[in-house]
Amino acid sequence: MAKVYEFLADGFEEVEALAPVDILRRGGMDVKTVSITGDNFVETSHGITIKTDLKFEDITDFGDVDAMLLPGGLPGATNLNKHKGLRAALLAQYESGKYVAAICAAPLVLGSIGILQGKRATCYPGFEKRMTGATYTEELVTIDGNIITGKGPGASFAFGYAILGQFVSPEAVRQLQQQMMYLPSQGE
Repeated sequence: MAKVYEFLADGFEEVEALAPVDILRRGGMDVKTVSITGDNFVETSHGITIKTDLKFEDITDFGDVDAMLLPGGLPGATNLNKHKGLRAALLAQYESGKYVAAICAAPLVLGSIGILQGKRATCYPGFEKRMTGATYTEELVTIDGNIITGKGPGASFAFGYAILGQFVSPEAVRQLQQQMMYLPSQGE
């Protein structure tokens, strides 16, 4: 079972965080939400308080993590970008060939640590300038090597399924999409 950490900072976008977590857990992945605030409680961009599974400082080793996820939202994405420990963990994750994924404004974190150089990526319109070195695709979801990026709140489900698709068969993804009544041909 693949292990995934999703990092949360105050001001994150709820749907961008919780839809992928839900999809990945339903898909059989071991997903943990991780607060970078020093507290297990993190507040969303719309004032909802969420309790995380872990705090960043409680993790001693990131070596067994298969994917690291960053939801967008403001000021959530900029708060993620300010966390030196997270930035170092993301860079090590990328350099080890494992997946890093960010949606909406959060690809700015990937750009700021230099891993989007020469890569194709998407983000919320207006943040493309913060994806340093990337070619902006405008796609709902873009996968380039071990980097997965999503455009914004409306891409949350497609983003979650794209991440899941890196670890399970296309048939398993389609089956989960059908179970969840996700019908891309009728609205993606």
